[in-house]
Amino acid sequence: MPQPPEEEPSAPTAFRVERTLPPGRYPLTRVFPGLEKLPCFRRLCPEEPRRQMLATETCVEVVDQDLWMYVAPHEDAVQRRRRRGWKPVVSETDCVVVGRSHLAESPSIVLYLDILHELCHVCQRQEGRELWDETYAYVDRPTEVEAYRFAVEEARRLGVSDRFLAGYLEVEWVEPAEHQRLLRTLGVSPA
Repeated sequence: MPQPPEEEPSAPTAFRVERTLPPGRYPLTRVFPGLEKLPCFRRLCPEEPRRQMLATETCVEVVDQDLWMYVAPHEDAVQRRRRRGWKPVVSETDCVVVGRSHLAESPSIVLYLDILHELCHVCQRQEGRELWDETYAYVDRPTEVEAYRFAVEEARRLGVSDRFLAGYLEVEWVEPAEHQRLLRTLGVSPA
């Protein structure tokens, strides 16, 4: 007997997204109003002064490019490693870059997990950690594993299935064998 299609999981009802913003740089809470009031934001950054700083000083740059989200590197990080054809937004302040179509069209749960993942990176960089340590494969990089683990734990708290998570964790810059390794590392069953 065929299984009914899985219902798409939802982000918390209090999570909001301003989906129609034109390209430009905005405060975090303009793009994701109320995010700083959600319990996950407190778990991400338990210390009140640091959490307040994360909420008020982090910006989001909406770009007219076909991409997901990433933390804008500082100029020195770009100078140290020129990636093949990657021309990132560079920012000396904490800035998450998001593609306009991703912001406008992606399911709210995907945007929710993505922004939590990227804010975890902002916190890591504020602690002085290297976000793009190329001595590790992407799926083994400690900062990536930690950020994905935070997002997966939050997704599980919301009742998101491993099937959905396995799809969410499948990104085009990761080979299938690496994807499987990431799933094992995070304890997510393959789809």
